[in-house]
Amino acid sequence: MNQHEEHSRGGIRQPVPTSGTLLSFDIAEEVRRLQSEQPWQAEHTANTIVKYSDLRIVLIALKAGGRLHEHQTAGRISIQSLSGEIQVHAQEQVIEMQTGRLLTLDHDVPHDVEAKCDSVFLLTIAWPK
Repeated sequence: MNQHEEHSRGGIRQPVPTSGTLLSFDIAEEVRRLQSEQPWQAEHTANTIVKYSDLRIVLIALKAGGRLHEHQTAGRISIQSLSGEIQVHAQEQVIEMQTGRLLTLDHDVPHDVEAKCDSVFLLTIAWPK
């Protein structure tokens, strides 16, 4: 069974490089793999696709009504909505994030994320050196 077949059957994710001098991804394929994996961690599942000491890129899928409860990071973040619709609650605001929207937050800004429907987004975290 090849890696793609195993992913499509909901198997365990095979190790793939998350750092190096050049990485290239088919985001649509990464989303398909992420959504096919079981079991989900409660209302969401995530896959870190890039991992350096000062940069992380995480693909996150949230089921409708799913929530990532309030938290904050020491690094600046961006949230790019790939499908569905999420709401980000930050600084006493509710930011509606339909497909194609991009949001950035400075470091240490408390925020949470809620899915209005099944949704996928890309989270980028840039830690200060």
